[in-house]
Amino acid sequence: MSASNTRSTTTTPISLTASIGGASPSRRLCFVGGGNMASALIGGLMRAGSTVQIAGVVETLAEQRAQLGERFNVPTYGSLAAAATAQALDVDAIVLAVKPQQLQPVARELGPYASHCAVISLAAGIRATDIARWLGGHLRIIRAMPNTPALVGAGITGLFALPQTPEDDRALADELMSAAGATLWVNSEPLINAVTAMSGSGPAYVFHWMEAMQSAGIELGLSPEAAHILTMATFNGATRLAMQSEESPSRLRERVTSPGGTTAAALAAMAEAHVESGIKAGIRAACERGAQLGDALGQD
Repeated sequence: MSASNTRSTTTTPISLTASIGGASPSRRLCFVGGGNMASALIGGLMRAGSTVQIAGVVETLAEQRAQLGERFNVPTYGSLAAAATAQALDVDAIVLAVKPQQLQPVARELGPYASHCAVISLAAGIRATDIARWLGGHLRIIRAMPNTPALVGAGITGLFALPQTPEDDRALADELMSAAGATLWVNSEPLINAVTAMSGSGPAYVFHWMEAMQSAGIELGLSPEAAHILTMATFNGATRLAMQSEESPSRLRERVTSPGGTTAAALAAMAEAHVESGIKAGIRAACERGAQLGDALGQD
C-alpha cells in the first residue's frame, strides 16, 4: 500500500506508505521482548530479504529464547546486561516490544545503553515524552502501533516520531514495520490513540462482526462449516473489492442496495439497532482508553 494509491478526505496531517526510502545497508536492531509481535517483525524482515541485521533479542523467558533462536537463528539474551556485555545493544535502534505495564522499568534500565541510537516503542498508550524521560532525556524516540494481522504480513502500523528524531531513524522504523504490512505516519502524538482505536483494536471489531454473521447463519439453518465459509469469503471479497476500487465504501454499499430489496431490509434493521452508532462509540471508547493508559502508565 502506498501514498500513490491511497486517498484521504481528512485534514489531519498523515501519510500512508509502504516505505519512505528504506534503511541504509547493514543497519542493526536489537529487540527487547521476544513475543508474537517481535517474532512477526523479525520474520517479516527475513522474508523481505531486508539488509537490516538482528543483533539480538532480550527475552527473560528461557523457553521463548530457545524458540526464537531455533526459529530465526538470532542471538538471544536473558537480560539487558547480558546483551550489553555481548555488544548486542551497540545498534542503530532498540525495539521495545514489551507490555505497556513493563515499559517503565525496562526503559529506566535501558537508559545507559540507548544514548547512541533510536528507540522504537511498540507499547500502546505510553507517550514518547514519558519514554524519553525514563531514558534520561533521550529524544530519538519513535512510537509504533502495529496490529495482529502483522503476524501474517498483512498488518498496518501507525508511527509517530519526536521532532528531534533524525530522518535515518524514521526510515529504519519504517522499513522494520513495513516488513509486516503498510505504515501510516502521523504528525501529532495524540493521533496515535486514534490509530490504536481504529487499526490496533480494529481486528477485534472485525472478528466480532464475523462471530455475529456466523451465528446468524447457523440460526437460519446453515451448518457451522457453511456459515464460516460464507463469512470468511464475504469479508475477504468485500475487503479486496474496496481496496481495489476507486469508489468510496459508501458508494460501494449503495451499489449493493436495491430499493426494497434484501440488502435494504438488512441495513434498515441495523440502523434501527443503532449499529453504526455503536461502532463509532466503541472506537471513541478505545481512543479515550488509550489516552487514559498514557496518563496512568506515564507516571513515575
